[in-house]
Amino acid sequence: MAKKNTHSSSAGNKSTAKPQKASKGRSKKSGKKYPVLRWIGKTAIVLFLLACLFFILVFLGVLGPVPSKDQLQIINNPLASEVYSADGKILGRYYVENRSYASFDEISPNVINALVATEDARFYEHRGIDEIALVRVLVKSVLLRNDHSGGGSTISQQIAKNLFPRVNYGPMSMPVNKLREAIIAYRLERIYSKDEILALYLNTVPFAENIFGIEVAAERFFSKAPAKLDVHEAAVLVGMLKANNYYNPRLHPERALGRRNVVIDQMLKNNYLSAEEAAFYKEKPLGVRYRMISYNQGPAPYFVEMLKPELMEWCSNNQNEKGENYNLYTDGLKITTTVDYNLQIYAQQSVKEYMKDLQKVFDNHWKDRDMFKADPAILKSAIQNQNTSGRSYQEELASYNAKTHTTLFTWDGLESKEVTRLDSLKHYLKMLNAGFIAIDPQEAALKAWVGGIDYRFFKYDHVKAPRQTGSTFKPFVYLAALEENIPPDTYFPNQLKVYKEYDDWTPRNSHDHYEGYYNMKGALAKSINTISVDVLLEAGIDETIEIARDLGISADLPEYPSLALGVASISLKEIVEAFAGLVNDGIPVKANYLVQIADKNGKVLKTFEPNISRSPVVAPENCRAVIKMMEAVIDEGTGRTIRTVYNIPGEFAGKTGTTQNNSDGWFIGLTPRLVTGCWVGADDPRVHFRTTTYGQGAYMALPIVGKFFYKTYRDSKYSSLKNSSFGLPGEEMLAMLSEPGYKEVLDMPKHDFNLADIFKRNEKPSDLGKTRQREAKDKDDGQLWKKIKGIFKKKDKKR
Repeated sequence: MAKKNTHSSSAGNKSTAKPQKASKGRSKKSGKKYPVLRWIGKTAIVLFLLACLFFILVFLGVLGPVPSKDQLQIINNPLASEVYSADGKILGRYYVENRSYASFDEISPNVINALVATEDARFYEHRGIDEIALVRVLVKSVLLRNDHSGGGSTISQQIAKNLFPRVNYGPMSMPVNKLREAIIAYRLERIYSKDEILALYLNTVPFAENIFGIEVAAERFFSKAPAKLDVHEAAVLVGMLKANNYYNPRLHPERALGRRNVVIDQMLKNNYLSAEEAAFYKEKPLGVRYRMISYNQGPAPYFVEMLKPELMEWCSNNQNEKGENYNLYTDGLKITTTVDYNLQIYAQQSVKEYMKDLQKVFDNHWKDRDMFKADPAILKSAIQNQNTSGRSYQEELASYNAKTHTTLFTWDGLESKEVTRLDSLKHYLKMLNAGFIAIDPQEAALKAWVGGIDYRFFKYDHVKAPRQTGSTFKPFVYLAALEENIPPDTYFPNQLKVYKEYDDWTPRNSHDHYEGYYNMKGALAKSINTISVDVLLEAGIDETIEIARDLGISADLPEYPSLALGVASISLKEIVEAFAGLVNDGIPVKANYLVQIADKNGKVLKTFEPNISRSPVVAPENCRAVIKMMEAVIDEGTGRTIRTVYNIPGEFAGKTGTTQNNSDGWFIGLTPRLVTGCWVGADDPRVHFRTTTYGQGAYMALPIVGKFFYKTYRDSKYSSLKNSSFGLPGEEMLAMLSEPGYKEVLDMPKHDFNLADIFKRNEKPSDLGKTRQREAKDKDDGQLWKKIKGIFKKKDKKR
């Protein structure tokens, strides 16, 4: 047994020894491979540690800042401040980046579906990161050194890229930026809901033409709010995101159409459209309705520019919740104004439509003559005004002969061509321009403002520009006469006079007609210069200036008889405000134009109370009388084409104005609810029509007002305007105003001659009690002597 056991043990030892020998052989064989495996393991560990280190460095912001959750909760994109009409429509913007914010509910589902289908089909399934795509990008960029290995970014990652621009790290740029964007995307998804992320993306993404966000893009390319975009329109805008300039539907419609159809196919593929719907929308044309609303375009560019200094001052004096001054260009302020959107559109259309036709007439008028040879000073002064080099005129002129490529404004569209600077200068010097303004006299509210024909090329605002007013000033002369108790049925002889006390000055009528007698109504209707001067001297120059000042005219008014003929230079805004005061029964009107300023969230920061005076500065009776006289201008005088050509119904008063050499054409149009004014001319007064047939206000300016009221009255929204009425003066005043405006000879009184009767009405004070009584007895006696001499002159003439 012991032997057996011994044998067994010995056998066991043998069996144990054999495997040891075999193991030793295997160990020796595998040892040859161990360094490779060991190297792979170590490399894997090193790579893993490096990846961890890489992640930590990116996560901690060592390789570029990564916003925290707190920072991501307050995302402030530069937002354009917007100017709104009284009825809530956008008139213009101030911006660094042309961007407006639209909430998720304000974006059409068609846009959302197109975006998700095209940019991130798994958007509702992931948490901000598409891991497979991220690994693919890392492998391609790091291992394959492919710098163009982008793609696979989720919508959240694209937001990160838009909000926090990429940084150049050389070969590591793609992995660093991709990982950084993934971290930001993950944080965004933990802060915001899916709907909020979609809205955030659509408000940050850039479109073509320096515009940002879906709201501005929808307005620019389809003239509608983003909530109203149809499927094919949404597909166009989403399609632009791949390469916004390349697929710009205005510049490259064929490319945009092809890209739109790709987006529609993606919507079909991802079950947002049926096959029939996809086919239907792919058959539709692009349907672009391009409309530029920017800082210097849109329906009211001159008005928006006019507002800017006042808004900038407000911003510099007011702080936001951070204690910083508001920034007009980045804080997304919402500025509401008194402007009526439709009236503004009608005003702008009227200016553009008529000025296009008038420019053709003007060019044809001068086609056989060179105005710059006729008056070389025009060109010379223009060159000298632009000369900032200090060179002589001849040296500067030589530089104007060099050709350059430029874009010229023409009424047939922008013209890109090579021209000399001299030809370009001549082109713009010959352009006629215009200004138009409309004011609600009762509310003292600005309703429309057109400062010129095109703000891109003509920055000068002609509503604010002082120009000689011509006969448009005459109603204030007649108002002064009524305030001085001169009866409106007083007849004055229409004759040439030499005013020796004023350097032998002789006023002349535009038609050189001198005969008969006119009362105030007739003289104003026919714009008789000789009688306007007589009335001015009878009423008093100082008294007339005082009334103009009371009604808000602050411009320099010369103390000469020529004041009656409108030699004073007054801005269109100022003179229309004065006429608004006339319609407002003598209560001065200073047009208000701001209603409120709100922040980007709609919180009202400032309200503007209208500055309306309550006390008349002239007798309401006399204001109404002058308006009756101005109605005669429309019904029987120089403004009658308002009725005969433009068929404007209802009560309407007006006054034309033409300055010396036909440099300025004016027309003032009054209704009980709307006071308008228009000026037309060239920036250089020496550029003008050679004949009054074309150069008068009735031809140059009246048609713009006529077109404006024609468009306005055809709009049912404004039907109440044409049914409103002016206030009437008293019966006695109406009786005097009913007298014929013109008489060839004067009738002699049938009753006994009595000086007291002649001046009885002159002694009657006005209803307001504001009469400018003659202050010295010698002045009274002098006026009496004039009356007596006039009576005997009339007798002699009758004989």
